[in-house]
Amino acid sequence: MTRIRDVADRAGVSTATVSRVLNGIPVREDLAEAVRSAVAELGYVPHATARSLRRGQSDVIALVVPDVENPFFTTIARAVEDVAQEAGYSVVLCNSDDDVKKETKYLEIAARENMAGVIIAPATADPAISTLLASRRGVVVIDREVNFDIDQITFDNVQLGRQATRKLLDKGHEQIVCVTGPRTTSTAVQRANGWQQELISAGYPPDESALTYANFRVDGGKDAAARYLETGLLGGRATAILATNNLVGVGVLQALSTLKSSSRSHVDVGIIGDLPFATSDLSSVSVTSLSPGEMGKAAIQRLLAQIDARLNDALVKSNH
Repeated sequence: MTRIRDVADRAGVSTATVSRVLNGIPVREDLAEAVRSAVAELGYVPHATARSLRRGQSDVIALVVPDVENPFFTTIARAVEDVAQEAGYSVVLCNSDDDVKKETKYLEIAARENMAGVIIAPATADPAISTLLASRRGVVVIDREVNFDIDQITFDNVQLGRQATRKLLDKGHEQIVCVTGPRTTSTAVQRANGWQQELISAGYPPDESALTYANFRVDGGKDAAARYLETGLLGGRATAILATNNLVGVGVLQALSTLKSSSRSHVDVGIIGDLPFATSDLSSVSVTSLSPGEMGKAAIQRLLAQIDARLNDALVKSNH
């Protein structure tokens, strides 16, 4: 059986250099090429378990998201997987359902199985990542903010709320109701804050009844919109609905589709996030688009940088 020592001898380099090349850590290109040629000539295949033990981690990355059925998160997952595969890592997709216990279990598994790192859209601002951080595992947070000083990739959600509200104001609406996600989710709260700020700036401060915290799914948007429609949108004061994510927007449109076209024409809808599928006539919908693919790409690039830094530090220490 070919050993890493055999590869090093054939390439004329140290075993540490072979390890660097096999682990994707940059070395001089001529040395890297010598190692690759030796690997090919000898048919060397690294033993996965032994390699994981030497590196102190596996070649697996966990992606923990609250809703795998939401195209926003599946787009992120695709971007993460594409970049991770090129770097030699596999991705395990974990669906937390915004359940803290379920999320915590996934994070415990990631730590126990020595996964290389975790990308997470957390259910709360205090996810159970302390063990991962203590062992210097890579962790990147996406979409939602946390109370940790770590890499966090989020949108400017207050600004998104303001932009989406401004689109409806520019169409002549003065009173706009807002359906957002849970109070425990920073994304939901911040986008609602943007809605409120823009209305106040325009001279139309909303009252408390104009804001509903639901869940970030279709049923949350549908139920909230139905309640507003039953009251004639605050007794006729409001003429538009802002949904702060794509699935909530689908639910709002489903509720509106039950109305007669003559009634529906008086209600415009604003949605933050691209619609995953058409549910009805979208002529009265103002969409404020997001870029989940770019978020996923940025997240995996930052995670890989963390992983490389850890491996490099460990290799330097082992050589001293």
